[in-house]
Amino acid sequence: MNAQFAKIVQSLEPSLQRMLEMDPLRVDSLPIGLPKQGIYLLSEGGSHLYVGRSRKIRNRISSQSKAGGSHKGAAFAFRLAREMTGKVNPTYTTKGSRDDLMEDPEFRRAFEDAKARIRRMDFRFSKESDSIRQSLLEIYVAVSLNTPYNSFRTT
Repeated sequence: MNAQFAKIVQSLEPSLQRMLEMDPLRVDSLPIGLPKQGIYLLSEGGSHLYVGRSRKIRNRISSQSKAGGSHKGAAFAFRLAREMTGKVNPTYTTKGSRDDLMEDPEFRRAFEDAKARIRRMDFRFSKESDSIRQSLLEIYVAVSLNTPYNSFRTT
């Protein structure tokens, strides 16, 4: 293994442990001192569900949970809504597309319910400004905690 890569990977565990040891916050009451960049972990009832990363954590978590906000910035909420409605398979046509699903009143309600659910979730974070460490830490935390809503699939 590349020595530089191995050194970065070996340094990720302490960041994960610090994040897990912190008192969880609520998405709807984030502190003023929240770091600008890093990764965040959303949990519910002791189950770790989703890890995200952002250059602007506050803005990102707001777009995931803000009532009335667009589906374009709320991938986790959208995925929860898919699960709640049974519309889990993405399509790459107009019918069944993300925009099309948002026109469906049942799906729209599920999407808003998912964002409300996210607002009630426990929130933890790890400050990380280096983009490579941030990317690797997101993957490391997701794999270590087996978060069910991180797939890292691309289309």
